[in-house]
Amino acid sequence: MTHQFASVHPEAIIGKNVTISPFVTIDKNVVIGDNTYLYPNAIILEGARIGNNCRIFSGAVISGIPQDLKFVGEETTCEIGDNTTIRECATVNRGTASKGKTIVGSDCLLMAYSHTAHDCVIHNHVILGNATQLAGEVEVDDYAILSGGSLVHQFSRIGKHVMLQGGSKVSKDIPPYIVAGREPLTYSGVNIVGLRRRGFTTEQISGIQEIYRILYQSGLNNSVAIEHLKASIAGGIEKEEVVTFVSNSLRGVIRGSLD
Repeated sequence: MTHQFASVHPEAIIGKNVTISPFVTIDKNVVIGDNTYLYPNAIILEGARIGNNCRIFSGAVISGIPQDLKFVGEETTCEIGDNTTIRECATVNRGTASKGKTIVGSDCLLMAYSHTAHDCVIHNHVILGNATQLAGEVEVDDYAILSGGSLVHQFSRIGKHVMLQGGSKVSKDIPPYIVAGREPLTYSGVNIVGLRRRGFTTEQISGIQEIYRILYQSGLNNSVAIEHLKASIAGGIEKEEVVTFVSNSLRGVIRGSLD
């Protein structure tokens, strides 16, 4: 199912039932999984590893060389999971010697004009809104939604189930399960709607609200709040994830709205 006006390198490995539309370019050292659809003018460059059932729309560029002056042509990859959609003119660069690969997980949606830089790790079920820009080595955890026009500083991490307001400028880490917005970027509450959609119970959501009451609304600094969390709230995966995230943050986490 390769159109006669497409350009496919003879060394590219193409799966079953892949649709390659007119004016698509596929470079050498590329692997594309079964049932993937490449729309006209999509560009798939050296080092791309694209999973099954993906859709790559017109003008998207996958596995372009990193926009990093330290890159000297080392062999690296850009890995896209299954069932992921990459919309018009989105770009995903391949890795550098730092990590060797850029990763976009399964069941993700990267909207038009979004950019995912070298060595980023995007986990599963993530949405990047239109024109959202991720700098190098950013990590985005499962089910996070970054609304349109968001800018994320290199080395930042965004936790799972985060809802990020459109146009946000992210320079610190955003812990899981919350809504983040305003300028400067601050905690804006627990992502109740998103958590309910993901099947979290009322009890779980109430527990998460109590975690963030202590972390952001108790007047305690982060280190003291974390120790208080460890001692005062019954164990649970949500508490452990928040404590681990904040404790391991290298950039520091965003501030609370009452700070």
